[in-house]
Amino acid sequence: MCRFIETMRVEKGEIINLDFHRQRFEATRRHYWPGAEELSWQNVYAAVDARLEKAKLRFLYDETSITEISCTEYVQKDICLLKLVRADGISYPFKHSDRSALEKLKAQQGDCDEILIVKDNHITDTSFTNVAFFDGKEWFTPDTPLLPGTRRASLIAQGRLKEREILADDLPTYSFIALFNAMIDLDELVLPLHEGCFTIR
Repeated sequence: MCRFIETMRVEKGEIINLDFHRQRFEATRRHYWPGAEELSWQNVYAAVDARLEKAKLRFLYDETSITEISCTEYVQKDICLLKLVRADGISYPFKHSDRSALEKLKAQQGDCDEILIVKDNHITDTSFTNVAFFDGKEWFTPDTPLLPGTRRASLIAQGRLKEREILADDLPTYSFIALFNAMIDLDELVLPLHEGCFTIR
């Protein structure tokens, strides 16, 4: 059965970027099951734990149901070193529960903390985040993401982030890389790229 994941950040009982999550949820269902009946989010909202300062609200869904709803305390991963991994044939345009293609790539990270995926010489994403690069003045995100995330859409709408073609060869021209997703904001996981402290190899 084809199932998809939705993961949302909750701060003191408030779901962050809820509209963007609802839009992705509906767009995915329209793509795979056009004409399917609308699904209620009542149980999702009921699962929110307002006692947690920062929580991860997650569920699976398919054509007919929303299942495996959870709301747990979120602890951010420590990421210091990225490994460039090339995967010209990869495709992951929807947040699918089957992440086997990404897991195969992640197995190549060696002693690094995370992978940065290159497709046809274009920078895409890590295995679990979108990415952005700082040129000294502005933040730019690749216009070739594997999965255009909800945080990415929100940041672009706010004007905090701009899209740009970014090739693997362009990396030395940027001073910082930011890893971000629904759980991580643009300024919460930033790594230096300047000479002598290059975090990608």
